[in-house]
Parts: sequence; structure tokens; C-alpha cells
Amino acid sequence: MKHFKDTCYRMSGWLSGLCIVAITLLLLAQIVGRLFGFIVPSAEDFAGFALAAATFFGLAYTFHEGGHIRVTLLIQRLNQGPRKVQEAFVLTLGLILSAFVAYACCYMVYESYIYEEVSYGYTPVPLWIPQLSVALGSIALALAVLDAWLSAIRGQSPHYIRHEDELSLEE
Repeated sequence: MKHFKDTCYRMSGWLSGLCIVAITLLLLAQIVGRLFGFIVPSAEDFAGFALAAATFFGLAYTFHEGGHIRVTLLIQRLNQGPRKVQEAFVLTLGLILSAFVAYACCYMVYESYIYEEVSYGYTPVPLWIPQLSVALGSIALALAVLDAWLSAIRGQSPHYIRHEDELSLEE
């Protein structure tokens, strides 16, 4: 199961990176197109869709790897017992929030599909298609927070804490 979860987080990170590459290629094509007198239709729209996808796909991987910003100045000074209680409390709040965001994003995709909403750009795109990446990324984040919460509830140290502790030892 651990291998499956790590693969999911890594795939989420790779998808985020691929979206950044897609943005770069779209903007490069637009620049080259202007030099040669042609346009790339809806390049800004597709770059925006890819930016949203990159952001949301990157959330789970970044959380798992301990890359999210946390105020560790106080947290790292706590003894083991209070620190575990604090982590469990914060992860409970994070789980509630991330589950709500995942639900809201999935509902947004559902509504866009039902009402057949399309983008307003030069090339109309059914909005549920780019919104799906946002929903999948938010689901992945909720699962990553759930994984960390389960570790904290079991008395284990969540994966991201190990990375934070390693970074603090390097300083």
C-alpha cells in the first residue's frame, strides 16, 4: 500500500511538471507565431487551464514531501507528546478543509458537465475538462492529508515531518 501511495504522489508531481512544460510550450509557440505572423488560438486559455492543473496536481506531492510552508519555529521546540497532539489537531482541521475543497471541486465539475458550460475563448472548451484536473488534484491532496492524519492518529510521525526534521538538522 505504501508503494501505491508513493506512486500516486509522485505521479501527481509529474503531472504538475508536465503542465508547467505545456505552459512553456504554449507561450513559446505564441511568441514564435507572432514572429512569423500567425496566432495560436486560445493559447492564453489553455495556459491558464494548465496553470490551474499544475497548481492542484502539485499540492499532494508537495505536502507529502514537506514542501508546504509551516511555522516550525514553535512546533520544533515542543516536546514529543505535545507536538503529536498539535500535529493531530492541525491535521484534523486540514483533513476537514481539504475534504471540503475536494467535494466542492468535484461538484463544480459535475455542474459544468450537467449545464454544458464552455469557455469564452476563441476555442470553446467544455469547462468540465480542465476543471477535472483541479478536482483530481484536490482529491489527491485530501488523500495525502488523510494518510498523514492516519499516521498521526496511530502515533507515528507523518512523512512530511521527517523531511522538515532533516532540513532543520542541515541548518
